[in-house]
Amino acid sequence: MLFIGVGVVLAAGGLFTYYKDFAKEDTHSAHRAESNHHSSKEGVHLNADHQNSSTKIEPVTYYQDADSVEEKVRRVLESMTLEEKIGQMLVVGFQSTESDEHIERMIRDYHAGGVILFDRNMENPSQVAKLTNQLQKIAYSSSLQIPLTFSVDQEGGAIIRMKEYFSSLPSQQALGEKGDKKAISKLAVRTGQQLAAMGFTINFAPVLDLSDTDSRSFGTDPLLTGEYGSEVISGLVAGGVTATVKHFPGNGRSNVDPHEDTSAVDADQLDLENNDIYPFKKVIQELNHDDFFVMVTHIKYPAYDKEHPASISPVIMQDLLRDQLGYTGIVVTDDLEMGAVNKYFTYEDLGCQAVSAGADMLLVCHTEESQKQVFNGILEGVQSGEIPISRVDEAVERILSYKYQHITTIEADEEEAAKIVGDK
Repeated sequence: MLFIGVGVVLAAGGLFTYYKDFAKEDTHSAHRAESNHHSSKEGVHLNADHQNSSTKIEPVTYYQDADSVEEKVRRVLESMTLEEKIGQMLVVGFQSTESDEHIERMIRDYHAGGVILFDRNMENPSQVAKLTNQLQKIAYSSSLQIPLTFSVDQEGGAIIRMKEYFSSLPSQQALGEKGDKKAISKLAVRTGQQLAAMGFTINFAPVLDLSDTDSRSFGTDPLLTGEYGSEVISGLVAGGVTATVKHFPGNGRSNVDPHEDTSAVDADQLDLENNDIYPFKKVIQELNHDDFFVMVTHIKYPAYDKEHPASISPVIMQDLLRDQLGYTGIVVTDDLEMGAVNKYFTYEDLGCQAVSAGADMLLVCHTEESQKQVFNGILEGVQSGEIPISRVDEAVERILSYKYQHITTIEADEEEAAKIVGDK
């Protein structure tokens, strides 16, 4: 339970309140319609009095305990400005181990709905718990009080954050070679518990790419990769966090690191669907779509789309992932600051095209300027008619539904995190 504002108590999933500013003469709805959020190519700016923490505020009940998740989502969505909706779609990173001006601006002014943490942000379990609490409180100081998601890449092996506390987490390659499903599940449960204790809600794992050389891969067998991936998903969920399968539709054949540059997978649709795509198909068919996101890669697949990387391809995200495979959960892009895309597209274009193609969440992991440009690209896309507002509403509805169903606590226990996290 988290105390926010002036005598307001909010419990996740319970009574939701938002604030009405009685220092202003206009009503809350008129105030929001008029909007203090001015958009331009330079960014979004808040009026000075909107930032004044001493302004008198009182809580206004927005929905009741008895309301269904669907009703809560509907009411909140109806109250949101376009800028607030776009912000919910962004997952942003920053550089420090405590709340700084960069991340506070992105949450307060640009309404960022999610934060991703890296080693640069993480010193020890209690510090991470304190950090997620700090940022969550900033999100709850806004009128809508929508919780943040906190995500991390905790795959195992070479991709481990805060390694001194997670050194015993093996690579997927090592787990695949051993082939012990119970061990995979047990490790995933433990990882989920440790991440949840620090305030994380999402782990960007498991990797379902097929490879006999990449330590991030379970191997080359599509069936076993799907089975091992299912164990990871179920284990993470049991531990308290949501999983993310990546990198759809499978980039194991590429020898080019998408962090550095683009590449294309030279295979026909039948080959891809019987191999690279099969592990994704298996988890989509067998598991609850609320338990995992799908992260889309920046690699090109000419068999489906000769022009666009997967992360901005409507053929990959809508026709293949949604329509053919039937996935109904949240689709997230890989980091838009990777060389595979930022060498060839502006950030404004990436934001606009990714949302138009079907992405619900967009990762922009490093720089504030890039994050603002992606935001403004989406905003300008909606204003110009290139992105239908229904596409934004669809994405935000999924995000809000996820948050109201899955974020069951909004404050991490710093002392408990120190006890739970670490090799035991």
